[in-house]
Amino acid sequence: MSTTPVPVRLFVLHHAGGSHLTFRHWPRLLPRHWQVHLLDAPGHGRLLDMAPLDDAGRLAGFLLERTAPQRSGAFAFFGHSMGAVVAYEMTRQLAARGAALPLWLGLSARGAPRAHGAPGQRHPAGEAELQAHLKALGGTPAEVFDSPQMWARLAPLLRTDLRLVDSYTTGPAAVRLPVAVSAYGGRSDATVEPAALAAWQHLTHRFMGVRLLRGGHFYFQDDPAALLTRVVADVGAALAAARTAAAPN
Repeated sequence: MSTTPVPVRLFVLHHAGGSHLTFRHWPRLLPRHWQVHLLDAPGHGRLLDMAPLDDAGRLAGFLLERTAPQRSGAFAFFGHSMGAVVAYEMTRQLAARGAALPLWLGLSARGAPRAHGAPGQRHPAGEAELQAHLKALGGTPAEVFDSPQMWARLAPLLRTDLRLVDSYTTGPAAVRLPVAVSAYGGRSDATVEPAALAAWQHLTHRFMGVRLLRGGHFYFQDDPAALLTRVVADVGAALAAARTAAAPN
């Protein structure tokens, strides 16, 4: 017996200094019955005219307000690097409100946040050190570094985003979310170790595992097929588990 595919609304959140453009090919590569929403933070992409936000809680609240009309039925969040922090915080805020939760979170290239205490990863402050850091990560076009004008536009935005990432904590009272979570990363990513990805299991009751793929921090940029195949499988597993949990005994 054939089963009608469940429409899924997937919200995709970008990395520090990035925009929806990194994921512009995803809608045509994902199942046709999915609706893919590529989000921009203020100051990025389609929202260049807005002041950027350096606080994950404020940014999560902003994006939740903007996406409220689309968050019906089965929906999911995927966040890469900074986007993983924001996707998690959006889910926390929904849980705190008693609102409908995503059926799945895909958290990419970012370790689980600390609860409190000393600052987390501190990104380089100097211009040369910051550029070297970005070059090591990949994902930033070479012409950005070669053009003083382009770098002058990107650097302040990037520093704002990195403040958001570095300052984020869950707080000592963080509870495990009742949401399926998959953690993704590149095998050659020198900035995010598998153990850091695995630490997301402490923030959810339904950890689906760590998925390591070939590449570095931007392991999917040249060819997202391997990642998207895994995303479709994980979302499908989360949907099946939700159906089983909802079925009468």
